[in-house]
Amino acid sequence: MGTTVTHAPATEGLSKDKGSEPRHGPVTPPRPAALKRRGRRESLAGFLFMSPWIAGFLLLTAGPMIASLYFAFTDYNLFDPPKWIGLDNFSEMFADERWRHSVRVTLWYVVVGTPLKLIAALGVALLLAQKRRGQAFYRAAFYAPSLIGASVSIAIVWKAIFSDDAIVDRTQKIFGVDVGGWSGDPDMIIYSLVALTVWQFGAPMVIFLAGLKQVPRELYEAAEVDGAGTWRRFWNITLPMISPVLFFNVLLETIHSFQIFSSAYIVGGGAGGNACGPADGSMVYTCYLYVQGFENSRMGLASAMAWLLLVAVALVTAVLFWSQKRWVHYEESA
Repeated sequence: MGTTVTHAPATEGLSKDKGSEPRHGPVTPPRPAALKRRGRRESLAGFLFMSPWIAGFLLLTAGPMIASLYFAFTDYNLFDPPKWIGLDNFSEMFADERWRHSVRVTLWYVVVGTPLKLIAALGVALLLAQKRRGQAFYRAAFYAPSLIGASVSIAIVWKAIFSDDAIVDRTQKIFGVDVGGWSGDPDMIIYSLVALTVWQFGAPMVIFLAGLKQVPRELYEAAEVDGAGTWRRFWNITLPMISPVLFFNVLLETIHSFQIFSSAYIVGGGAGGNACGPADGSMVYTCYLYVQGFENSRMGLASAMAWLLLVAVALVTAVLFWSQKRWVHYEESA
């Protein structure tokens, strides 16, 4: 008979009362002091990487904001030392008829221009969400105005398009409408600014496209089986499902509308007596702020106007966030 050889288990010689230990000895955990030193080194490295941003924020954002808050309560003209006058800038502001006119023009622009821009963005997004040939080209073509629309060159071209005897004036004369160029008419220039902002609907359109891609197709199929028409499916399925995206676009575009300046300043005429349009037709809030601060050298009053605009935008933002509970449907709540 053959001899049977048995091998002992690999762990036979290991100590069983203290547990298994690696050959190089037990692993000692790091001491608390070492952990603290390591944490301090990592924090220092993080702050060193963040230091350019922190320096830029303090010098270019936080510092000027604190300075403008101080200037808002002073009489400051950029040349003489600021003189503390308390709330006189705000009192003068509220009593100024041109300031009240700029508030009305800005509110009209926000209330009219923002919804029209979002309607155009959503309408084009619904068309581009459908599969068709050349879809990528159409998306890029509709998005392009958002990249160049805010530039000074486009504002100059826009002013030329809407001037007297230009393409818009000639086109409307074909249909028997003879109102002249919009950029030179105090009553029509604000409509040219609205047309310019609506033309730049590319950015919210892309966001709407992303939201439409997240709507389950099964909901539309079930609605079609139930006999729901196109409008019913849009109202009961599409809008509730993309309501978070709609809220984001409404919030973002409303804030942007309050901050309009370059297009209103360029189309209105630039520097001089018609800096904000003929007869102050395009006198938006930021344009009048620029006139007071840099053309009239009243930086204290301009700072007060800037902080009042900040408070107004914050209040509008708070109202929008409060209202979202009534019409924005998130997936968790749904």
